[in-house]
Amino acid sequence: MTEMILILLLISAFLSLQSRNLLNAAIFLAVFSLLSSLLFYNLHAPDVAIAEASIGAGVATFLLVVVISKTKRTEE
Repeated sequence: MTEMILILLLISAFLSLQSRNLLNAAIFLAVFSLLSSLLFYNLHAPDVAIAEASIGAGVATFLLVVVISKTKRTEE
């Protein structure tokens, strides 16, 4: 299970770096954060998993979407 999560983490990180649309990159980073929280939970660290899910996927994604809404969405 851990190996599958690590592979999915690599894929989501690669997709967030290769995305030219900023909103898509923010979504991939949110997926990365949720996968990280699953990995922490799988490694028996539920407190760290809850913090990563709430802060990483929740607050950070919300702030990224707000900032992206004030800028251009694509890289030129």
